Amino acid sequence: MNTTSLKNEYKERIVPALMKEFGYKSVMQVPKLEKIVINQGLGQATADKKIIEVAINEMTTITGQKSVATVSKKDISNFKVRKKMPIGVRVTLRSARMYEFLERLVRVALPRIRDFKGIENKLDGRGNYTLGIVEQIIFPEINIDTITKLLGMNITFVTTAKTDEEGFALLKEFGLPFKKN
Repeated sequence: MNTTSLKNEYKERIVPALMKEFGYKSVMQVPKLEKIVINQGLGQATADKKIIEVAINEMTTITGQKSVATVSKKDISNFKVRKKMPIGVRVTLRSARMYEFLERLVRVALPRIRDFKGIENKLDGRGNYTLGIVEQIIFPEINIDTITKLLGMNITFVTTAKTDEEGFALLKEFGLPFKKN
């Protein structure tokens, strides 16, 4: 699969379409996808240390880039959490890996969700979008037989868009299947 196909599509089709839609004077005004951050919060990791290692391996397999454990900032006795205890996993994708992941997400992973009717179209107010995924098994890279625990994740699309409207238009052009209102 050509990893630059989405990048070329952005330059050749999406930029002119957005310039026409929003009336931009310069190509530099057109919003672009800056990075994709994938994050898993693993509260169960306080009881079982192996969950973090499994999650790191799965996330690395899904994204093709080494993921890192996130650690707690302070002690929280009610949740049995100590400072600097690993409680999650995250990875930040940029440039070629970002476009490759986005293409796999849109064309392969999301259509595998049962009864899929599209994703919510609520952005954060600054043109960024976070998509919550309940199970990691929608990615074909994950072998279902080796799964010990179903883990969800948040996928955040960080854009340079100034408004939600611009960010929504950009992500829709990239092929994210938003629900119809």
